[in-house]
Amino acid sequence: MSNKVLIISNANELVRVKPERVVYVKSDGNYSTMVLHDKTEQVFTMNLAQCQQLMEEQLGKEAMTFIRLGKQLIVNRAYIFKINPNKQQLYMSNSEVNIAFELQASKEALKQLKALIESETGKEGKL
Repeated sequence: MSNKVLIISNANELVRVKPERVVYVKSDGNYSTMVLHDKTEQVFTMNLAQCQQLMEEQLGKEAMTFIRLGKQLIVNRAYIFKINPNKQQLYMSNSEVNIAFELQASKEALKQLKALIESETGKEGKL
């Protein structure tokens, strides 16, 4: 568990959040929505590249917990539960929180994510 905190600030508000609470960040043009483990959402006026840069600057090596998935999504690898490239679905959950998040991503992005996770853990868990 980290003692680092991600701080996102704009003209109107400041948000402080522990990185382990962030399940994913999705982008819609110049807006990014950060979704937390309890399904609360924070919307920021920044694109995904700016959000990713902010995470890297503030979290250092811990930013590696987050994986950029295509043009519209950053996911927290700790919450990856199920990857189905053929259906273009990614399920996010963890053992402590029984709330599942179903996300859509391109088949190619999910294939790459699946290969990355497999390479990190070895293939011993493969069915």
